[in-house]
Amino acid sequence: MTILKFLLFYAGDLANVFFVLTVGTGLYWLIFNKAQQFVSVLLPLPRQEERFVTYVGCAFALKAIQFLHKFLHQLSVDIFFIDWERPRGKVVEGSGEVKSMPSPVSIWRTYFVANEWNEIQTVRKINPTFQVVSVLFFLEVVGFSSLALRDPSSALTREPQAYTPAWSLVLRYGVASTMWLVIGFLQILFFTVIYERFVEDKIRQFVDLCSISNISVLLFSHRCFGYYIHGRSVHGYADTNMEEMNIHLKREAENLCGQRGLLPNTDTQTFQVSITHRLRQQYDRILDPLTRRNGPSRLMDASSSPFELNTKAYHTMNKFLGSVIDHAHKEMDYIVKDKLLFERVIGMEFIEPLDKSIFYNDESHSFSDVLYYGNEATLLIFDTLFFCVVDLGSQSFVLAAILTYLEQLVFRLIRNSIGRRNLAGKTLVDKRFLI
Repeated sequence: MTILKFLLFYAGDLANVFFVLTVGTGLYWLIFNKAQQFVSVLLPLPRQEERFVTYVGCAFALKAIQFLHKFLHQLSVDIFFIDWERPRGKVVEGSGEVKSMPSPVSIWRTYFVANEWNEIQTVRKINPTFQVVSVLFFLEVVGFSSLALRDPSSALTREPQAYTPAWSLVLRYGVASTMWLVIGFLQILFFTVIYERFVEDKIRQFVDLCSISNISVLLFSHRCFGYYIHGRSVHGYADTNMEEMNIHLKREAENLCGQRGLLPNTDTQTFQVSITHRLRQQYDRILDPLTRRNGPSRLMDASSSPFELNTKAYHTMNKFLGSVIDHAHKEMDYIVKDKLLFERVIGMEFIEPLDKSIFYNDESHSFSDVLYYGNEATLLIFDTLFFCVVDLGSQSFVLAAILTYLEQLVFRLIRNSIGRRNLAGKTLVDKRFLI
């Protein structure tokens, strides 16, 4: 299993190498063939172009393996919403008699946070529709596709009666890949520098929403590694009316209350977590009745209905994880620390949590790695190669654009549908409330 995972990750790195080499080669021939004043650079022969197309195919196949691996991995992450709200007040009957039972905590805040998480699962730094339309516009309408013809001319428009040479596959790949990457990078630059700063930043807005809702998020991308978003309200509660909520926000704006961070006098709310096997085993033990419910019928508890099992598991998990964050279990305690510089560079932790779990401060919000948002580079390269491979096979930019758009749409629909089902199953939130 370890070797298989190594090969899957290695496929992605090898795909990047092939991609850089093929794009660089295509761009080299494009620049030096079209910029020459005298004939000094000749295009590759058809047999050489076949080898080049083979390298492009290898890059696409390897990148597709990496993309599918990440895609399927995102559909199986473990996630749970920790509700910090506690009952306030007593339940009053119609006769005015006060019961000793505390008033129930509203579940709507959890539903709201779950829906917001469901919405940001496929948020990207580029607009896929704009990407496809823009690339097709510059290639077919503006005329950049003319640069892929087998002649030294760099003119974008040609007379209808003029001689039209054959296409060069190397130049065609160079033009298409460069155009797709340039427009993609410009979109990412606009999104990062302008849109997120002056319009909205959905990732940071989600963290703010958790704090306002008094909900924390714990998710595991691997068995003992994941992310934690600390959303415990500094006001102690969030189930209130509009007036009191506005007062809370005003107090925060004027620094009249504590800070939102997990540690006192800190603002850090997002962490990478590396937990002990003991903590993970307890996590699985709480969910075990639900796992058996989905398994063979002989393992099911006939005395409890699925709804009762789900409700019991939710409250047990919420209480357990809340107590872990509050350091109530000394045998499953944790420490908070910064990653070493080298650990951040290579994306690896040197310390294995044996006795205590480790929460690494993470101001870069790397929990987005389990979303489309944190894998934009992989998605952009995969879309580029998909577009180019279809074009090299059909020699039609229009067909390549249509199929690329459909590919993006299909994977986004699958990601939303199965991701929604996984979210409902792992958070124990009823799927009917996920819009």
